[in-house]
Amino acid sequence: QVQLQESGGGLVQAGGSLRISCVASGRTLDYYALGWFRRAPGKEREFVGAISRVGYSTNYADSVKGRFTVSRDNAKNTLYLEMTSLKPEDTAVYYCAADFFGDGPTSPEKYAYWGQGTQVTVSS
Repeated sequence: QVQLQESGGGLVQAGGSLRISCVASGRTLDYYALGWFRRAPGKEREFVGAISRVGYSTNYADSVKGRFTVSRDNAKNTLYLEMTSLKPEDTAVYYCAADFFGDGPTSPEKYAYWGQGTQVTVSS
């Protein structure tokens, strides 16, 4: 079983950048597709981006496409989310998730393992 822990959240001004990380323990990430989700106050959890297990292909929500980049470093057992051109509507708790032998699905129900989340706040 893999455990996930996010870090790097914080307060940033609109237009700024931030990179958040997700470190895994317990198992190597080699066998997992990985995803980022977020939940804003009063809203449902939504897909942000994901990266596949093989080939490291990525896919993104339309709302973040071109601004956010998902990457992974399996040697460090770490997943990253690089966020640029941040907007106040990006304010949310961001969660990383792992899908064993998956291909980076967009549905949260496909992910069995979740981190605790890290708060990202974008001020206007």
